[in-house]
Amino acid sequence: MSEVREAASHYQTTKPLPAGRITFEEFLAWCDEDTRAEWVDGEVIILTPAASKHQKITMLLSSLLREFALLKNLGEILTAPFLVRLPGTLRRGREPDILFVSNEKLPFLKETYMDGAPDLIVEVTSPESLVRDREEKYVEYEASGVREYWLIDPDRQQAEFFRLGENGRYRTIWPDQNGIYHSEILPGFWLKVDWLWQAPLPSAIACFKEMGLI
Repeated sequence: MSEVREAASHYQTTKPLPAGRITFEEFLAWCDEDTRAEWVDGEVIILTPAASKHQKITMLLSSLLREFALLKNLGEILTAPFLVRLPGTLRRGREPDILFVSNEKLPFLKETYMDGAPDLIVEVTSPESLVRDREEKYVEYEASGVREYWLIDPDRQQAEFFRLGENGRYRTIWPDQNGIYHSEILPGFWLKVDWLWQAPLPSAIACFKEMGLI
């Protein structure tokens, strides 16, 4: 069974899957905002629906990042479903949970996809996506020049932060002694990792108050 059929067996889309390999342009024409899918070397990969804790963490992070980027006029934050067409020979159209596009890269932002590497990508993992996010996408995002990659694992309550070095390779950046991660791509933005594991999750307003922004 091919990779596309294996992925589709977990989540049946109402749209018939394309037969054989297709171009990225054909994939864009086939896909719509109700279909969560990625394009991998000509094949369509259907993504499984996210669990509620995945969605809640994604919503909190996207709210914090979006409002901070707006406040500081740094660029735009987008969330899935929105495609990133990775550059070069990778032949990948990925759908990150969250991406940040700096002002300098806004010209590469198309109506339905980002044509090239964004500055920051956040993936909130699920059991189904863990290997893909940790291995395949890690390599792809590094090779594409994504400057920061955050990998958030709600099941293990683990957050990993990778930053692209001058050698073009990712290095792990650890939170400080207070459990706070400071972003380089978004100067002045910091995240207390424990916020992500609280039940219920804190509001974005409560986080901004703790950050001293309001």
